[in-house]
Amino acid sequence: MRAIRVASAALLGVTALSLSAPAAHAARVSDLTSFGFSVTPSAVAPGGQVILRVDGCRHRTTVSSGVFDAVMIPRGHSSATATVDRDARPGTVYEVTFQCGDESGRTDLTIVGNRPTHHPTHHPTRGSHAGAGGTVAGFDLSEIGLGAALVAGTMGAAWHWSRRRPEGDGHS
Repeated sequence: MRAIRVASAALLGVTALSLSAPAAHAARVSDLTSFGFSVTPSAVAPGGQVILRVDGCRHRTTVSSGVFDAVMIPRGHSSATATVDRDARPGTVYEVTFQCGDESGRTDLTIVGNRPTHHPTHHPTRGSHAGAGGTVAGFDLSEIGLGAALVAGTMGAAWHWSRRRPEGDGHS
Protein backbone atom coordinates (compact mmCIF):
# COMPACT_ATOMS: atom_id res chain seq x y z
CA MET A 1 0.00 0.00 0.00
CA ARG A 2 2.86 2.36 0.84
CA ALA A 3 4.43 1.78 -2.61
CA ILE A 4 1.22 2.97 -4.29
CA ARG A 5 1.23 6.19 -2.23
CA VAL A 6 4.89 6.86 -2.97
CA ALA A 7 4.35 6.21 -6.70
CA SER A 8 1.31 8.52 -6.69
CA ALA A 9 3.26 11.23 -4.90
CA ALA A 10 6.13 10.92 -7.38
CA LEU A 11 3.74 11.11 -10.32
CA LEU A 12 2.11 14.21 -8.82
CA GLY A 13 5.54 15.82 -8.40
CA VAL A 14 6.57 15.08 -11.98
CA THR A 15 3.26 16.43 -13.28
CA ALA A 16 3.66 19.67 -11.32
CA LEU A 17 7.21 20.05 -12.56
CA SER A 18 6.17 19.62 -16.19
CA LEU A 19 3.32 22.13 -15.80
CA SER A 20 5.55 24.78 -14.23
CA ALA A 21 7.41 25.61 -17.48
CA PRO A 22 6.96 29.30 -18.32
CA ALA A 23 3.99 29.82 -20.62
CA ALA A 24 5.93 32.25 -22.79
CA HIS A 25 8.36 29.55 -23.85
CA ALA A 26 5.64 26.95 -24.29
CA ALA A 27 3.78 29.29 -26.64
CA ARG A 28 6.83 29.41 -28.94
CA VAL A 29 7.10 25.65 -29.46
CA SER A 30 5.43 26.11 -32.85
CA ASP A 31 8.30 28.42 -33.86
CA LEU A 32 10.98 25.72 -33.76
CA THR A 33 13.13 26.02 -36.85
CA SER A 34 16.03 24.20 -38.44
CA PHE A 35 18.07 27.38 -38.01
CA GLY A 36 18.97 29.38 -34.90
CA PHE A 37 18.24 33.08 -34.43
CA SER A 38 18.46 35.77 -31.76
CA VAL A 39 18.21 39.50 -31.06
CA THR A 40 20.85 40.96 -28.71
CA PRO A 41 20.01 42.67 -26.46
CA SER A 42 16.40 41.56 -26.05
CA ALA A 43 15.53 44.91 -24.44
CA VAL A 44 16.70 48.22 -25.94
CA ALA A 45 15.96 51.94 -25.71
CA PRO A 46 14.46 53.89 -28.64
CA GLY A 47 17.23 54.76 -31.12
CA GLY A 48 19.44 51.94 -29.81
CA GLN A 49 21.03 49.20 -31.88
CA VAL A 50 20.44 45.47 -31.80
CA ILE A 51 22.48 42.65 -33.26
CA LEU A 52 20.45 40.18 -35.30
CA ARG A 53 22.04 36.73 -35.41
CA VAL A 54 21.20 33.70 -37.50
CA ASP A 55 22.88 30.30 -37.48
CA GLY A 56 22.40 27.36 -39.82
CA CYS A 57 20.41 29.18 -42.50
CA ARG A 58 21.61 28.18 -45.96
CA HIS A 59 19.72 31.03 -47.63
CA ARG A 60 19.60 34.80 -47.39
CA THR A 61 17.78 35.76 -44.17
CA THR A 62 15.31 38.64 -44.00
CA VAL A 63 14.71 40.07 -40.53
CA SER A 64 11.68 42.30 -40.05
CA SER A 65 9.86 44.04 -37.23
CA GLY A 66 7.53 46.98 -36.71
CA VAL A 67 10.27 48.81 -34.81
CA PHE A 68 13.12 48.86 -37.39
CA ASP A 69 13.58 48.70 -41.16
CA ALA A 70 13.86 45.23 -42.71
CA VAL A 71 17.41 43.89 -42.66
CA MET A 72 18.99 41.31 -44.99
CA ILE A 73 21.63 38.93 -43.69
CA PRO A 74 23.40 37.59 -46.79
CA ARG A 75 23.92 33.86 -47.27
CA GLY A 76 27.14 32.82 -45.54
CA HIS A 77 26.92 35.60 -42.94
CA SER A 78 25.62 35.20 -39.41
CA SER A 79 24.69 38.67 -38.19
CA ALA A 80 23.65 42.22 -39.00
CA THR A 81 22.84 45.33 -36.99
CA ALA A 82 19.53 47.20 -36.90
CA THR A 83 18.72 50.59 -35.38
CA VAL A 84 15.47 50.79 -33.43
CA ASP A 85 13.15 53.66 -34.39
CA ARG A 86 13.64 56.73 -32.18
CA ASP A 87 9.87 57.09 -31.74
CA ALA A 88 9.45 53.54 -30.35
CA ARG A 89 7.33 53.64 -27.19
CA PRO A 90 9.01 52.32 -24.00
CA GLY A 91 7.20 49.33 -22.51
CA THR A 92 6.15 48.01 -25.92
CA VAL A 93 7.10 44.49 -27.02
CA TYR A 94 7.66 44.03 -30.76
CA GLU A 95 7.81 40.74 -32.61
CA VAL A 96 10.95 40.19 -34.70
CA THR A 97 10.60 37.71 -37.59
CA PHE A 98 13.54 35.86 -39.16
CA GLN A 99 12.70 34.49 -42.63
CA CYS A 100 15.12 31.85 -43.96
CA GLY A 101 13.89 30.31 -47.20
CA ASP A 102 10.42 28.87 -46.52
CA GLU A 103 10.92 28.82 -42.74
CA SER A 104 10.34 31.64 -40.29
CA GLY A 105 11.04 32.06 -36.61
CA ARG A 106 9.93 34.76 -34.21
CA THR A 107 11.24 36.32 -31.02
CA ASP A 108 10.39 39.41 -28.99
CA LEU A 109 12.17 42.75 -28.60
CA THR A 110 11.19 44.96 -25.65
CA ILE A 111 11.58 48.75 -25.75
CA VAL A 112 12.83 50.24 -22.48
CA GLY A 113 13.89 53.66 -21.10
CA ASN A 114 14.78 56.64 -23.25
CA ARG A 115 18.56 56.44 -23.69
CA PRO A 116 19.92 54.62 -26.75
CA THR A 117 22.08 51.57 -26.13
CA HIS A 118 24.83 51.23 -28.72
CA HIS A 119 26.79 48.09 -29.39
CA PRO A 120 29.90 47.81 -31.50
CA THR A 121 29.16 46.90 -35.08
CA HIS A 122 30.73 43.51 -35.61
CA HIS A 123 29.87 41.31 -38.57
CA PRO A 124 31.38 37.85 -38.13
CA THR A 125 31.28 35.72 -41.24
CA ARG A 126 30.70 32.41 -39.46
CA GLY A 127 28.76 31.61 -36.30
CA SER A 128 28.97 28.58 -34.08
CA HIS A 129 26.40 25.80 -34.27
CA ALA A 130 25.30 26.14 -30.66
CA GLY A 131 21.59 25.36 -30.55
CA ALA A 132 18.42 27.28 -31.28
CA GLY A 133 19.00 30.98 -30.78
CA GLY A 134 16.47 33.05 -28.93
CA THR A 135 15.75 30.42 -26.32
CA VAL A 136 17.82 31.91 -23.49
CA ALA A 137 16.84 35.55 -23.62
CA GLY A 138 13.71 36.84 -22.00
CA PHE A 139 13.65 35.03 -18.66
CA ASP A 140 11.10 36.58 -16.32
CA LEU A 141 12.05 36.36 -12.63
CA SER A 142 8.40 36.32 -11.55
CA GLU A 143 7.73 33.29 -13.79
CA ILE A 144 10.80 31.52 -12.43
CA GLY A 145 9.76 32.30 -8.84
CA LEU A 146 6.20 31.12 -9.44
CA GLY A 147 7.46 27.90 -11.03
CA ALA A 148 9.85 27.27 -8.13
CA ALA A 149 7.04 27.90 -5.61
CA LEU A 150 4.73 25.48 -7.45
CA VAL A 151 7.38 22.77 -7.56
CA ALA A 152 8.31 23.27 -3.87
CA GLY A 153 4.66 23.22 -2.80
CA THR A 154 3.90 20.10 -4.81
CA MET A 155 6.96 18.31 -3.52
CA GLY A 156 6.02 19.25 0.06
CA ALA A 157 2.47 17.97 -0.42
CA ALA A 158 3.78 14.77 -2.02
CA TRP A 159 6.16 14.21 0.90
CA HIS A 160 3.36 14.84 3.41
CA TRP A 161 0.97 12.41 1.73
CA SER A 162 3.64 9.75 1.33
CA ARG A 163 4.54 9.94 5.05
CA ARG A 164 0.91 9.78 6.24
CA ARG A 165 -0.16 6.48 7.78
CA PRO A 166 -3.60 4.98 7.36
CA GLU A 167 -5.86 5.50 10.40
CA GLY A 168 -6.45 1.84 11.30
CA ASP A 169 -2.74 0.89 11.09
CA GLY A 170 -2.21 0.29 14.83
CA HIS A 171 0.96 2.44 14.94
CA SER A 172 1.08 5.66 16.88
